[in-house]
Amino acid sequence: MSSFNLSNLWNFGLQPRPMFRLRMPQNRAAPVEVRPVRTWREQYYFTRLPWLIYQNDPAWVPPLLIEVKEFLNPRKHPFLLHGQATQFLACQDGCPVGRILVSVDPRYNAKHGTKVGCFGLFESINDVRVAHALFSAAAKWLRQRGLTHMMGPVDYSINYPCGLLIEGFQYPPRIMMNHNPPYYAELCESWGFQKAKDLYAWWFVKDNENLRTWMKRVARLRQRSRITIRPFNLHDFENDMARCVEVYTATRYDQWGFIDLTPAEFRYFAKRLAQFARPELVLVAEDNGKAVGFSITVPDLNEAIRPLNGRLTSWGMPIGAVRLMQRLRHVKTARVMVLGVISGYRHRGIAELMIYETIKRGTEEANFEAAELSWTLEDNHAINNMIASVGGKLYKRYRVYEKAIVD
Repeated sequence: MSSFNLSNLWNFGLQPRPMFRLRMPQNRAAPVEVRPVRTWREQYYFTRLPWLIYQNDPAWVPPLLIEVKEFLNPRKHPFLLHGQATQFLACQDGCPVGRILVSVDPRYNAKHGTKVGCFGLFESINDVRVAHALFSAAAKWLRQRGLTHMMGPVDYSINYPCGLLIEGFQYPPRIMMNHNPPYYAELCESWGFQKAKDLYAWWFVKDNENLRTWMKRVARLRQRSRITIRPFNLHDFENDMARCVEVYTATRYDQWGFIDLTPAEFRYFAKRLAQFARPELVLVAEDNGKAVGFSITVPDLNEAIRPLNGRLTSWGMPIGAVRLMQRLRHVKTARVMVLGVISGYRHRGIAELMIYETIKRGTEEANFEAAELSWTLEDNHAINNMIASVGGKLYKRYRVYEKAIVD
């Protein structure tokens, strides 16, 4: 995987950046108006509203604005080649006070036999009128397209950030994981949303007695196993990527909420991860040359971008980008994003071998001190019990909600 590319960031920094002030409305009794995002100014407010919502939240990590814009850009994001999405902005007394992204994935509905749409990127001040107005606007947009249920928070599909944080608010979010104020759950449930599924995030620390004991046991298993664990081969990029796509689809095909990535989406992820991932922590498990599992562990980019306040440039100069490159070399935490083994090879210690190799490489070569493994389904008892036995601590819970939206 290549080094971080600054060319796009430099060009972004040369664009003019007018500033519009975000503030709380003075008249909180004023009506709430929700409208689709169409103008440049509305897009500006949509992307920057989190700075108002999280101004007093010490755990929040400001996202890179360039990435938020790309995520919403129909000319750049691969989901929008086959799916539909629109953005709504809520205003009160002339002030932006909420936002929501609503989307529909026809591939998901065809696979699962459903008529469901998703809401994501939800933000709101602590006011049920604002939240309800946003949910109602999203539901109306979905009903107009023949859909009967709404699920979320899900940014396009569960392959992207999803879930509402309901436990672990004091901890900062890791790369591609959500963060929100505690009152969001009440806003969702007051509109009639009900729990569809909880997702777990686990925390590992380097200095862990259970982990040390477990590592010794798996080291003995490794000596007897015929399974080979190797890093992703950059010199055979296309073939290795095809193997990973095949394994990823096979390991999650029957998982709740799953929809396989399109080739364009997988390339989108591969290109993004190539900017900061470490090839030695993208692992492929093979049985006599056949790929039977793979895992992806990445440095926690959020740790590096946190001080940048969403901006990679200052006064047209890529100061933030330079700082980001410097900070990436010193990141001490990681996130295990993907860990899967195909059917027929499960319960044979392969997942344990990949975790072992990830920990060994992560601590010895990358000098990581801690890592998050996320996410796992609440009812995936086999993997959850295994993670707990390794010394993983369940430290965050996320919830995906659903509701029927028929008249």
